[in-house]
Amino acid sequence: MDRNSCWNRNVIEQEECPNIGEGEEDLLVSQRVTEKCRDCAVFSADLERLRSDDNPLAPLLSEVLIENSRQKTQIQSLVSFLDNKTLEMRFLHELGSVLQSSVDLDEVLSVALTAITAGKGFGMNRAFLLLNNREEGFLKGYLGLGPRNIDEACRVWDEIIQNDMDLQTLAQNFRLNKLSSEREKFHDVLEQLTVPLSNKDHILIKALDGKVPLLVENAYYHPDVPAELTRLLGVDTFLLMPLISRNRRVGMIIADNFITHRPITDEDMHSLETFAFTVAFAIERASLYDKLQVELNRVTEAGKKLKEQQELIVRMENMALVGRITSSIAHSVRNPLMIIGGFARSMLKNSPESDPKRTFIESIVSETRQLEGVLDEILNYSDSLYPTRDFWDVNQLIETALHDTADTLTSQGYAIGYSPGHDLQAVYIDFKQVSYCLRTILQNDVNGIGDDLTIAISSRNGENGVILQIEDRSRHVSQAELEHLLVPFSETRDLGAGLGLALCKAMLEKQGIPFVVQADVKEGIRYAITLPTRKEEQS
Repeated sequence: MDRNSCWNRNVIEQEECPNIGEGEEDLLVSQRVTEKCRDCAVFSADLERLRSDDNPLAPLLSEVLIENSRQKTQIQSLVSFLDNKTLEMRFLHELGSVLQSSVDLDEVLSVALTAITAGKGFGMNRAFLLLNNREEGFLKGYLGLGPRNIDEACRVWDEIIQNDMDLQTLAQNFRLNKLSSEREKFHDVLEQLTVPLSNKDHILIKALDGKVPLLVENAYYHPDVPAELTRLLGVDTFLLMPLISRNRRVGMIIADNFITHRPITDEDMHSLETFAFTVAFAIERASLYDKLQVELNRVTEAGKKLKEQQELIVRMENMALVGRITSSIAHSVRNPLMIIGGFARSMLKNSPESDPKRTFIESIVSETRQLEGVLDEILNYSDSLYPTRDFWDVNQLIETALHDTADTLTSQGYAIGYSPGHDLQAVYIDFKQVSYCLRTILQNDVNGIGDDLTIAISSRNGENGVILQIEDRSRHVSQAELEHLLVPFSETRDLGAGLGLALCKAMLEKQGIPFVVQADVKEGIRYAITLPTRKEEQS
């Protein structure tokens, strides 16, 4: 045996084996054959001599070395597998943390599809998400992610490599910058990825009902795959991953390798299946959160409306009380006032022009007439609490108001013009009250009369009813001053007194009729009244 060979000795010195380096001193006393000698030229020469000498150790040593090499390769494969599984578990844990903490549906979907398609995730080329719409009874395409061609794929992958973003950053970037564009990019595909839940023979519904992933291979010739689905996806192999949460069918993920055509392995399918449970739960939770927000907003709005209704009831009760009080006072005052007015008018009729008392009697008649007008307004205010509505012709309404006010306005030098609209619809109103409002507007007691004594009236069909517009160019007041007159029983030294416009506003509000008044010191006052054409428009 060659004296330079060391494999058959139990202990050697460092300089006797050139293959043992620093830090491997423990091999000087054990495991040299399996670790170092099998790669040593001296050992190979000794083993060859043993074979030529028909030494029984030769086949034994060869078998030991072969088995050792096989086991070492297997161990390395297992170590690599465990490393990959460790990375996968860490990856799933990171994704699970994000998905479990988010209640934003777009964020959940962005994280899920990014994880499926990113190289740092599951590395699939494309992914389509379909959601189960139970109300409409459809499995509907909702979102897609991935390239549509090789050029786009190269551009996107180069961008990812250059930016070197982690998975969570990629998902966040996708949600903020690309979510809408990706949905628009795959709009045509998503529109066609809509299948009725009742179509139990469709492969998507079968996979969803089966609640287990399905790897579709040789799709162009698969008997269960519709030809239109294969043409739509454009791939021969794709993975169907049902999203199931607590036995509830949340949706479906379709994943494929449209660009690279890399085979989808069973390991890919099992990894995605593990991930799908978390995604399904996160999607369902985010969807329930969205529905909860909708219901909360609805309840909040209902509460707001209820509060408004309660305030309206209180206001109506107060107004009803005011109406009863004013009506009682008005009726109590009216009889003595009519007697006083009657006597005064009789005395004035029988009084000669030369009578020095005639001036006092005329003053009594004038003041009595004014008080009677105030009583009429008060009684009208009381009546305004209980409008009686029916369908009326708008032109008849305006012509009646113009006829009743023509003499008064003409005597004061006013010029009135009416521009009727074409094919006006019948309006659902209390004719008496609205007519009173028009007369009040035409001959209101607001001071500040200018040189242009013109009143223009127009009518036209609007979106929510017939719109009456009255422009009084003779009155020049500010908006703030006019707002003050819209309060019942308001009184100012400069603008006039009484119920007037306030009564009109109250009457119209009771009928649900919008009443908009705009004043301009230079242009005058503009009134806009929208008369409803349907009963259901009444508030």
